Amino acid sequence: MTTGKQHVIFLCTGNSARSQMAEAFLRKHGGDRFEAHSAGLEPRDIHPLTRKVMEEAGLTLEGHYPKTPDEFLGKVPIRHAIVVCERAEKECPRLWPFGATVYSWPFDDPAAAEGTDEEQLNVFRRIRDAIQQRIIRWLSEEVS
Repeated sequence: MTTGKQHVIFLCTGNSARSQMAEAFLRKHGGDRFEAHSAGLEPRDIHPLTRKVMEEAGLTLEGHYPKTPDEFLGKVPIRHAIVVCERAEKECPRLWPFGATVYSWPFDDPAAAEGTDEEQLNVFRRIRDAIQQRIIRWLSEEVS
């Protein structure tokens, strides 16, 4: 898994929406400099609306699957750990105590959205767009 690129992991609770989106967007916008990964403390299947809104953005999640941090700990030299939900943030210091700069980027959980199908879809779109904007800003300001 070592490529000479800096390894980044996005962490959340389920690895079913936010962290999967972030992984895909970092591959799109920073793939020449970073190797993107994602994991969840309690992995669940990728939410169908996650796949739908990413396809709308021109990105497929083909090959993505829910993972635990154990798949990376001690195996991948993580340089940046980015926590995208508040619940996982509480566990993060125990997960990545050495070698990684830890960032906190909490986003609302789109999987918790209520309402009509269209209202839920709009929440997923809003979170997707916010994650993409945050990654673009991080790439241009904080790691350039």
